[in-house]
Amino acid sequence: MTMPRLARHITFSLLCSLFFIAPAFAQKKDNATIREEIEKRVGDKVEIRFDQPYAGTDNKFQMLDLYLPKIRADDKPLPIVVFIHGGGWSGGDRKGYAGPAADLASKGKYATASVGYRLSGEAKWPAQIFDCKAAIRWIRGHAKELNIDPDRIGVTGASAGGHLVTLLGLTDGVKELEGDLGEYTGQSSRVTCVVNFCGPTDMIAPLKQGEDAKVDDPAVAGLIGGPIQEKLDVAKAASPLTYVTSKAVPIMTVHGTKDMRVNYTNAEKLDAALKSAGTVTLLVPMTDAGHGIPIGTELAGRMQQFWDMYLRGEKSEIATTPIAATPANK
Repeated sequence: MTMPRLARHITFSLLCSLFFIAPAFAQKKDNATIREEIEKRVGDKVEIRFDQPYAGTDNKFQMLDLYLPKIRADDKPLPIVVFIHGGGWSGGDRKGYAGPAADLASKGKYATASVGYRLSGEAKWPAQIFDCKAAIRWIRGHAKELNIDPDRIGVTGASAGGHLVTLLGLTDGVKELEGDLGEYTGQSSRVTCVVNFCGPTDMIAPLKQGEDAKVDDPAVAGLIGGPIQEKLDVAKAASPLTYVTSKAVPIMTVHGTKDMRVNYTNAEKLDAALKSAGTVTLLVPMTDAGHGIPIGTELAGRMQQFWDMYLRGEKSEIATTPIAATPANK
């Protein structure tokens, strides 16, 4: 890797290092504080548009935030990377990705957005994927106004967010998961590619390990509205593995091999199913990492390659060799 490219990756890794810790802090800050912090850092490069309602409601969870480059890499409509937060489907906040989204947009090659959705305490499955798909349709419906390319939409998320973005990459045309929210129901909710961080893919099998695997996962039960064994049909309908076909978009999955919250087998099952379907799948094991992924220069570089390849057409070889979760990679 050349030194200029390495330097670019280091910059990208700094924003990615917030990927898991940012949501917890964001909930303690109001919009004005978050905006002030972002504008201090990249305000000369990024236009911020908070609280865009995408579902035709004033529900604060059914809104998205936009980060638009003021200085664009070229005059063409830009691709967009959409962040979807985690939190066990019962918590989290789209503002948690304000920092990473703004920093990526500041480079001028991508517009970005951070999407909120109704949590399981308010609405049960499939409300969450209905919301995410409505957000993608809203983005596509506003593509001309925002000068973004409606055919180049990448999505990324961690944990519950990884689950939702993976479903977005697998369920184009699945009417049961589309919903009818918002004014852009005539638009497609299709996305172009996915980066999934430790997302659940098999909601029927226990996500945890050991003794915890012997009881219902409260996050899953809370999402589907009851005990898993009594809601097997709903759990299956909420499982990304259910929807793997040859139409799946390219998916990069990053997962810690010692993840005790969402078993690493979820990543292996998805990777195997996608390979059987003949689609593009890149599984990057984070050796000895748990549920929080340490994103250092190597992983950040691979992520950047993935976005550049599938959203900007810049061909490259993306390694899938395991990355050790050592201090050097943090």
